[in-house]
Amino acid sequence: MTIRDLLLARAQQDTPALHTHERSWTWREFVADAAARAVAVSALLDAERPLHVGLLMDNTPEMLLGLAAAGLGGHVAVGVNSTRRGDALVADLHRADVQLLLTDATQRHLLEGLTLDGIQVVDTGDDTWQDQLAPAPPPDSTPAGDSLFMLVFTSGTSGRPKAVRITHDKVAFPGQYLSERLGLTGADVHYVAMPLFHSNALMAGWAPALFNGAAVALREKFSASAFLDDVRRFGATYASYVGKPLTYILATPERPDDAESPLRLVFGNEAGDRDIRAFADRFGCRVVDGFGSTENAVIVSKIEGTPPGALGWPADGVAVHDPDTGAECLRSALDADGRVTNLEACVGELVNTAGAGQFAGYYNDEEATAERMRGGMYWSGDLAYRDAEGWVYFAGRTAAWLRVDGENLACAPIEQVLLRHPSIDQVAVYAVPDERSGDQVAAALILRGGLTATELEHFLDQQRDLSSKARPRYVRLVDDLPRTATHKVLHRELSAAGIADVAWTREERGTRYL
Repeated sequence: MTIRDLLLARAQQDTPALHTHERSWTWREFVADAAARAVAVSALLDAERPLHVGLLMDNTPEMLLGLAAAGLGGHVAVGVNSTRRGDALVADLHRADVQLLLTDATQRHLLEGLTLDGIQVVDTGDDTWQDQLAPAPPPDSTPAGDSLFMLVFTSGTSGRPKAVRITHDKVAFPGQYLSERLGLTGADVHYVAMPLFHSNALMAGWAPALFNGAAVALREKFSASAFLDDVRRFGATYASYVGKPLTYILATPERPDDAESPLRLVFGNEAGDRDIRAFADRFGCRVVDGFGSTENAVIVSKIEGTPPGALGWPADGVAVHDPDTGAECLRSALDADGRVTNLEACVGELVNTAGAGQFAGYYNDEEATAERMRGGMYWSGDLAYRDAEGWVYFAGRTAAWLRVDGENLACAPIEQVLLRHPSIDQVAVYAVPDERSGDQVAAALILRGGLTATELEHFLDQQRDLSSKARPRYVRLVDDLPRTATHKVLHRELSAAGIADVAWTREERGTRYL
């Protein structure tokens, strides 16, 4: 089914579709308002140009209605990343062939002083726009499952963000799959606080509600301190996340009644094992974590029996291959202390050997699409390895390799070791140049309690699965880490900062920190 099909199937339904802090919509009202916007947008578009409409807003009702209008009207929504600024923002708009940009008071200021040649800007809060929203049936449109619905920019953790082509299928299928896998029904309320310009809120938050008829409770911007109050206010039973939101919520002061809420299920990706357990215990809910990307071509799922530290079990066709030879990598070998002894042989890139999966390419970027699709396989850019049983372990991005004393190291396993310390809340491991050759290991730590250099030294002494070369040479103590809008760490910004503001430096050939 297409998004248009799913919306029209709810057009006569009087159950809740959308809750905000200001008001609520039934499905009948929501589909009608989306249809009015689809008609208004159609009247402003130049049919001789790509029918691409940018959406530059927080998670406001107009943002979600803008997405629904694209589903009904047949034009293409472009999710504009509101963390982009200046020339980079303009470049994103032009790369995506945006001819009409809808914005509102939450983000209009980002456009001040920018030259937006060929782009018509509409403030959806203006009376002139609201006057155009007369009740009307949706425009005639017959999208197919493989028709383009939206462009979603990647997070840009490894370079310039790329516009991923999101088809109707790519939204409808996750909606059905997650509803059935997680047991979501029309009686649930989906709390959506991740940005709607990104795939998590779109595919894990809104899409299941489209399929099963549940209501969406929309938060303009994620707030850790407001999370539980929102859950109770909206009666939210389900929430989605990407990156570190669980960590941020856990950092809020505990209350004796934290587990007293309607929340029963949280689904997302990239949370750590410690936070998954702590969140489930504190809030009395089930947390299901997986691994995926906006491209949605490589899927790894945490299932029952997943070992500590593992991403989970790979979907059919997902494997780890050497990006240089194209051959499948060896499985990891462990010594008596549980240390991986063959990182250079077992770490490779996560691939989908069966092809593109649901990846429909990058818009206006044939080179980047070809880089992903090499030899008939999808290459994710994510490093990983598999143990003897086949479980997948994350090792970082392809750019997250370090070369220390002639040995290749991956950042993610070092981060996992450091996170075992109860006083370390968040960590990012990255490379800084060695003055002789290669790299040195640096770590930026956010602490949740006191930690001294001596205590860190003694802790690392006890981690027998951490090689001596993987011990951080430089340690920074920071209040926050540079992140994308979806909470992914920008390691390249840390590397660019070098060893500025280093708190502790390990002796060159020793274990003591000074």
